[in-house]
Amino acid sequence: MQIGPYRIDPPVVLAPMAGVTDKPFRLLCKRLGAGLAVSEMTTADPRLWQTRKSLKRMDHEGEPEPVSVQIAGYDPGMLAEAARFNVANGAQIIDINMGCPAKKVCNVWSGSALLQDEPLVARIVKAVVDAVEVPVSLKIRTGWDRQHKNALNIAHIAQDNGIAALSVHGRTRADKYEGEAEYDTIAAVKAAVRIPVLANGDITTPLQARHVLDATRADAVMIGRGAQGRPWVFREIAHYLATGQRLPEPSPAEVSAILLGHLEHLYAFYGEHAGVRIARKHLGWYAKDRPENQAFRDIVNRAENARDQWQLTCEYFQALQDNWRIAA
Repeated sequence: MQIGPYRIDPPVVLAPMAGVTDKPFRLLCKRLGAGLAVSEMTTADPRLWQTRKSLKRMDHEGEPEPVSVQIAGYDPGMLAEAARFNVANGAQIIDINMGCPAKKVCNVWSGSALLQDEPLVARIVKAVVDAVEVPVSLKIRTGWDRQHKNALNIAHIAQDNGIAALSVHGRTRADKYEGEAEYDTIAAVKAAVRIPVLANGDITTPLQARHVLDATRADAVMIGRGAQGRPWVFREIAHYLATGQRLPEPSPAEVSAILLGHLEHLYAFYGEHAGVRIARKHLGWYAKDRPENQAFRDIVNRAENARDQWQLTCEYFQALQDNWRIAA
């Protein structure tokens, strides 16, 4: 898949997720096979650009290209300025957020709330595309609710105003993350436009990725929640799409090495105090499908420092590895 001058290979992309796709997680997913990793959304409000949170979200030093940064807001001029600011700080692709269903985002007329105002969508897209020389992508849902699905209209607006690629989550804003993703709408969007289309929603396995690509004819799949606790899903999908063969599940020792490296990066990036707390949700995701996961989470979430958290995690996965060897 091509976005402007950038070839996205493999066509397996990490979706932007607030509070999840920070720099440590993006680097990890890229290392484990993601062809592109989109940043968590950054605000278009310049008054907030110098906060600690925003500065961390805008840190792209050492990140492999292409660097894709998502911006969120409602004012065309403000979003255009945010695009220029992020390009000056290393962004090579700008992604506009019109897909977030979170109430606090929609209540300020951002994210998927924008889908209710198609003329505003057009003004935003044109302002951002005109503001920067880099490719601009757009992430949307299929509509505001099931009675107001307008993904096809938005797709035409996007294409007509210079959007380089379109990501479609196969749910309406009202659906949030419930029910099954509607791949037929994504297929209709793909058939209606010439720009690359990325299919998003409920893609958690290599077989599902293949099914979605076949059903929608999309140019790439975008993985969100399916990567939480399983960042190696990108290499699994990429390998299956290329060969038709499934990779074996990683051993507990392999998972442990990935996770412990992730923890170390979180501590280094955020500092020990914040890093330990941010790591807790990732530890929960890594452990969610594993034996005695609740006991592990109860123990590890009480760790107040990096040494204890790291050691408890190491011991937990060592025990899993010992049991895995015995079972094998």
